[in-house]
Amino acid sequence: MVDAVSANTATGKINTGSSMLASNFETFLSLLTAQLKNQDPLSPVDSNEFTAQLTQMAGVEQQLLTNTLLNSLLQAQQGDGLTGAAQYIGKDATAVWSSTRIEDGEATWSYELAGNATSASLEVLDSAGKVVWSGDAPEKTNGMHDFTWNGQTNGGGKVDDGGVYTLRVTAKDGAGAKVDSQVLINGRVTGVEMYDGQAFVTIGNAIMPVSSLIALEEQKTAATPPVTPTA
Repeated sequence: MVDAVSANTATGKINTGSSMLASNFETFLSLLTAQLKNQDPLSPVDSNEFTAQLTQMAGVEQQLLTNTLLNSLLQAQQGDGLTGAAQYIGKDATAVWSSTRIEDGEATWSYELAGNATSASLEVLDSAGKVVWSGDAPEKTNGMHDFTWNGQTNGGGKVDDGGVYTLRVTAKDGAGAKVDSQVLINGRVTGVEMYDGQAFVTIGNAIMPVSSLIALEEQKTAATPPVTPTA
């Protein structure tokens, strides 16, 4: 996952800063009032010093207003993120993502090789990072290939539905050099949601951030057969 400051985190920091500024602002006003009440009539507060204090007070007040506006912008951005992601629903998509949920005894991925490989292996890992299945890749040529795991483990057991599993690919060419690869999720986008200020989409049994999408297509519809006129 990308390590970035989310909208929720930023909002929290802004709210914390606003609370501190508001507290400082109230304290400043109390001190200024006390200073004016208790000043020596024979030696009043220097006008330049008083002007500087008023300027500082105005600066704090402006910062409070700025924080309020930033909060409004972040809230609007969250709404726009969900609205923007909603346009992907119903479209066929491809995402660089390696985790999916097993349902009805199957989990499906695609993997892409940057070149022809002499050897290529696949590993399925559970949520704890433990390899539960490994074997040869069904295809080792350049391009994208589909792979469906039937839930069988190397130990002879079978995992239950509902678990999330990750696919890992390792490929090498005839000289033993690594062949670049990536795991993909293909399918129709069926839903969107916001989590920690970031938009996520649902494709099949997988949920991934919108930023992982690399291709989108309009939903393919079956061609309508021509109508043969009757005499």
